[in-house]
This record gives sequence, C-alpha cells and structure tokens, in this order.
Amino acid sequence: MTKRILTLALAALMTAALFIGGGQSALAAQTGSTGSAGGNITVGIAADLDSSLDPHVSSSSAGTREVLFNIYEGLLKPDTQGDLVPAIAEDYAVNDTADVYTFTLRKNVRFHDGSAVEAGDVVYSLSRAAGLDTGEPLMATLAGVQSVEATDDDTVVVTLKAPDVEFPAYSTAAIIPEGSDPADGVIGTGPFKFVSRSVQENIVLERFDDYWGEPAKAEKITLRVIEDGQTMVMSLRSGAIDLAAHLEASQVAELSDLTVLEGSMNLVQALYLDNAEPPFDDIRVRQALCCAIDKQAVIDLAGDGHGFPVGSSMYPAFGKYFDAGLTDTYAPDLDKAVALLAEAGYDKSNPLTFTITVPSNYTPHVDAAQVIVELLGQTGVVNASIQQVEWAAWYSDVYQGRDFEATVCGMDASTLTASAMLSRFASDSPKNFIGFVSEDYDAAYAAALATVDETEQTAYFKQCQAILAENAANVYIQDLADFVATQPDIEGYVFYPLYVMDLSGVCRVA
Repeated sequence: MTKRILTLALAALMTAALFIGGGQSALAAQTGSTGSAGGNITVGIAADLDSSLDPHVSSSSAGTREVLFNIYEGLLKPDTQGDLVPAIAEDYAVNDTADVYTFTLRKNVRFHDGSAVEAGDVVYSLSRAAGLDTGEPLMATLAGVQSVEATDDDTVVVTLKAPDVEFPAYSTAAIIPEGSDPADGVIGTGPFKFVSRSVQENIVLERFDDYWGEPAKAEKITLRVIEDGQTMVMSLRSGAIDLAAHLEASQVAELSDLTVLEGSMNLVQALYLDNAEPPFDDIRVRQALCCAIDKQAVIDLAGDGHGFPVGSSMYPAFGKYFDAGLTDTYAPDLDKAVALLAEAGYDKSNPLTFTITVPSNYTPHVDAAQVIVELLGQTGVVNASIQQVEWAAWYSDVYQGRDFEATVCGMDASTLTASAMLSRFASDSPKNFIGFVSEDYDAAYAAALATVDETEQTAYFKQCQAILAENAANVYIQDLADFVATQPDIEGYVFYPLYVMDLSGVCRVA
C-alpha cells in the first residue's frame, strides 16, 4: 500500500487572522496565551443548536456542526492550514485503486465516559453513519462505503464501492461508543465533553482532562444563545460574554475596546433561487438578476468593504478548486438585465415580483438582502421584497421544505472536499434545495467522482463550477468576512478553512 496525505492548498489570506484592535499582534492571538491559561469562558452564538446533537445526522446546521467540532472527533481531523491530520487514527494507507483504506488506531484514546476507544467502536460508528445495517446512510458522504471491518485490535479496513480519492476527508466522521445512540447521551473523544443544554438559552461544555492530545485551556465553556445582533454587541460591551464570532463590520465598529480578529467565514453567500419554479425556471430571469446585482456593491454597502467576491459555489480557501475567473462571469450591466427581463416578458407594466426569505438572526444575510433589493430596484423592472423569519422556520420551510422563491444565505462545507460544496447541485441530491437540474453538470460531477487522478478530478470540479456560473444557478456574492470579538483578557482563538469554532485554545489570561 502507498501512503496518501490529502491536503488542500489554502490561500494564506483565508487562514490568517488580522488583528484590528489593541496592542498585540494577530500571530500572538492565533498561537495562544502569553500568561496563565484557564478560566470559564462564555461564548455568544446567534442561534440555538439543532434538536439533535447526533454527529452523524448530515442535515445538521453549520452552527451545530461548529460546536460539535469541540466534542466529537473522527479518525482524522482538519487543522488550521486545511491539512488532514491524525486524530483517533495515528496513520492510514490506501491501495493503488483508492477503494481500500486501512487505518491504524491511536492507542490510549478515551471517550468522555472514561471507556477506551477500540476497533469495534470505529466499525460501529462508520457502519452506522454509512447505513450499512439499515440501507439508509445517515451521512451522504459515506454512502459509498461497502464494508468496515477490524482486522485486529488496532486496525480498521474500509472498503468502498468505487474508487474515491476524497475519502480521507470523510473519515472525519465522529467516532462514538459501540452500540450507543447520541439521543441518549452525547459522548465523544474531543477536548470538551458535553455537560448540559437549556433550549434557546445555553449549552455547557467542560474540559475533558483525559483527552489524548493537548488538553483544552479553558475549564468550562458556556455557549449563550443570543439571536439579536444588537444584544450580542451589548453583551460584549458589558462583559456578559467573552467571545462572539460571525460578527459584521458595523457591529465591531462599536467594540473599539475589545480585541477583534478578521478571517473568512468559509461559505458562499448568494441569492439562492428556486430553479424549479417560475419565475426562476427561466435562465434569462436568473441571468438578468446576475447582471443587475453588483457583488462588490453588496460587499461595500453591507459589509463595509470586507468580503471576498465569488462567482460559483466554491470559496477561496479551497485553493486549487477555486476558480477566481468565474467571479466576473456576469459583469454589472443594468441595460443587459433589463433586456433579458424584456425577453422573458417583464417590463415596467409587468414587473418581476418576488420575495426574498432570510433568517432574521443572521444580520449579514439580512443586510445583503436589503442591498440586493435596492440594486434590483434600479432596473425599474424588478420589485423584490424581504421576508424575515426565525432560523428554525427558515431551516424547515426554505431549506428542507423548499417553500421559497429566493433566499440569501451561506452554504458551507462540512469536509475539506470539493464535493462537499458541489454535491448539493447534482440532480438527485437530497440537498439540492434550489432544484437545479443539468445533464452536463451531472456528467461532470460523476466524472469527477469516478477518477483517481487528482489533476483530472480538479478539472472536472472546475467544470461543475463553470456550469453553475454560466447557468446562473444562483446570484453569487461573496465569502463573508468573519469578525471575532473577544474581551481583552481572552486569547487563543484560531481560524479554520471550514465553518468550525475551535475553542480548545481559548483561555483567559492574567
């Protein structure tokens, strides 16, 4: 067998933090404390976690996944540079046809209940997530697993139904105790263990002292649910919370006495359109909106110039997969937008009218939607309105129920693979909430999955992105800037090329 270490060449801009306030450098904040570490940390989060904390439920929201990152671990896990590094597995190997992966388990790894991690736990976890017993995978990324078996106490062999060079990234799937159900108890191997949850109020985590790796610095983390953006700012200013992520430029402008870091949110914000229903089943209408919306204007007006323009469903931190050239597929052109709308049957006497549904607790999406409405209004042919709904209603009605015309939101990747971003647009994908259908896209995506040549696979994935852009599947805007604000005595927050919140290095210093 030959060793493979799957990495992504990530742009340094996306993984480095830019220090804005105070007297310390961004590097000092990234690398940790200069004083005595520890303490209890209170973190503000904009939305409550999903009702299920099952790490194998692939429909979990990004906000839930970013918190579970601190509790659960897989055989491998991502680091801040986008590399996959050993976790519960200390090493792995793959055969020449990329359909058999052999993992060597790390010794002395323990679950939060004190029991030792054994090969049977790994077999159970991956089999459960892949649906080998039920025929219904809990994680779509593991649907290609044919079998999981332990060949001895320290070795687990995963055989795939077809070659897949991306599989190492899927081996980040959480390992849980054999026979357990997360509904009965949240038990992982991560640096923090789950203590309690009060719905719509807080989640409490505690440092796991028997963690196999470097232990968490804080003794306890309390995640407070604060859905209102202004309340979040007031809580930071008063000291009621120690840290909050995913803030916007206008909010951090009010936090001059706090430490502020800037990174990338690692998602694709867009005006997502229901391609399956009128009016957006007409490509001319979708293209008209792309021409009418100046993405840089959205970034400037809604984000005070902070953000990274994108032209398809891939963000810059994916390095080799990201095609910056697609950003300019549709240059801002109001005359062309009006002409396309006229071809589709819309004019001032018969304007295009639709509703943009946005989750009210995500201010960056609400602000972007407001700018989009203003830009579309400049055509004189489009009357768009905004409907703000609570996050739970957005998730159930818009994302799961597909009951919407348009929405502004951000789509992120759960794993460091191009398919994590692009699989949702395959015609048969259960995550294809915009109803995009393209034979060319399906063919290119299938070809990308079938090849074991990484250069060829990258080319197919870029072809998929080009098809999305050319067909104006959505109006692509940006990868949002991610502002993190902390009290002056809090250090150690780091950014990742994924939508995660690693709290293990966060601490209060003297």
